[in-house]
Amino acid sequence: MAAVSDHPGERGAADPVKLIGVRESALSVDEVFAAVGDDAAGGIALFVGTVRNHDGGADVDALGYSCHPSAEDEMRRIAEKVVAEYPVRALAAVHRVGDLRVGDLAVVVGVSCPHRGDAFEACRKLIDDLKHEVPIWKHQKFSDGTEEWVGAC
Repeated sequence: MAAVSDHPGERGAADPVKLIGVRESALSVDEVFAAVGDDAAGGIALFVGTVRNHDGGADVDALGYSCHPSAEDEMRRIAEKVVAEYPVRALAAVHRVGDLRVGDLAVVVGVSCPHRGDAFEACRKLIDDLKHEVPIWKHQKFSDGTEEWVGAC
């Protein structure tokens, strides 16, 4: 019997980036989950970012996301960095732009790997790097009439 590490399923897939997108329409957890399905994956990790009704101690009434035209390219660049670092079988990331309501999905990312630990770590790296590096901006309007722009996601 071959050693576990010799099995092709223990390695990342040849073309694991399955879905990257910036959308004005509602996001779907099911779409991302389906995109990262892989028979060699023992772990699938998903992160779903939602619009909350508060930030920094203030009530949020409205929120909108906008992005630079390069946002999808930057998302793909980050995805490629993640698949170079982890044994990713499949990866997907979608982010919403436009006006959103409290409870709406703002971002959904998913990663599948042969084992759960790598899936968790790769998913965390994916969402953290997207948040810090992709040119997507959040415009929040607060109940007290103030508003603010928040850089990158």
